[in-house]
Amino acid sequence: MFDGFTLTRREGEGVRLRVRHGGSGPAVLLLHGHPRTHATWHRVAPLLAAAGHTVVCPDLRGYGQSDKPPTDPRHSPYSKRAMAGDCLAVMRGLGHDRFTVVGHDRGAYVATRLALDHPEAVSAVSVLDAVPIGEALRRCDADFAASWWHWFFLGQTDKPAERVINADPDAWYKATAEQMGAEAYDDYRRAIHDPATVHAMCEDYRAGLGIDREHDDADRRTGRRIDCPVQVLWATRDDMADLYGDVPGVWRPWTAGRLDGSPIDSGHHMAEEAPEALVSALLAFWGAETPERTAARQPARKRC
Repeated sequence: MFDGFTLTRREGEGVRLRVRHGGSGPAVLLLHGHPRTHATWHRVAPLLAAAGHTVVCPDLRGYGQSDKPPTDPRHSPYSKRAMAGDCLAVMRGLGHDRFTVVGHDRGAYVATRLALDHPEAVSAVSVLDAVPIGEALRRCDADFAASWWHWFFLGQTDKPAERVINADPDAWYKATAEQMGAEAYDDYRRAIHDPATVHAMCEDYRAGLGIDREHDDADRRTGRRIDCPVQVLWATRDDMADLYGDVPGVWRPWTAGRLDGSPIDSGHHMAEEAPEALVSALLAFWGAETPERTAARQPARKRC
């Protein structure tokens, strides 16, 4: 798994993240979703490296083997703004001042926040099976509540979900080794059987219902948008199209420039289920050369 990649721990903003990185060329940051770790990218990262990219895959704070800081009443340590700050620190520590971001599921919200908060750092962003948190909650209806009820269950504090999940993590999270690959599955199982990780993942959702929505709503009020090119990909065997119809259309008010969108023939975890199709779509999107991408092809600065 990740042949030729380096596994290390890197400084975020007050936390240390487990990070896998390898390859050479323009830098790409891959951000996983819930309840995965960076290992979800093990079929994608080598393909991107072979195509001429430096690939960086962290465990987001709270997930996998990255640090799990204490929370606060607003759950701000698990906000997407905090997670985006970690990712920026990791990339700069590796010598990448400007890079492309790909985010799946919860990682897509971190990717969005990175592009909004740090436009100088992000040359393009690809979001997989997601619309902005504030947009999802603003549009929430009975169909969304029935399909995505876990958002509200995991986000509870008075009746915390951790007790239910920790009673039988394998019954709650039903991934398989066949789907994920044996090594990635083992890494995932270590994570979901760690009560500290389960708590941190719930904190991610609690932040999503509160402070993350506040940040998104503030951006919409001020007209703040993503300046770099945006790609939206969604799985044909998931429910994004059923919930939103024109998925790229949901993103249009959030983007100031180029917006591309297309489906991937896959279930929700497309990095595991359809890695070749996903990589083909990413490379096609990145194929339109821009001044930013030309600059990104310069070698990374070396740091001590």
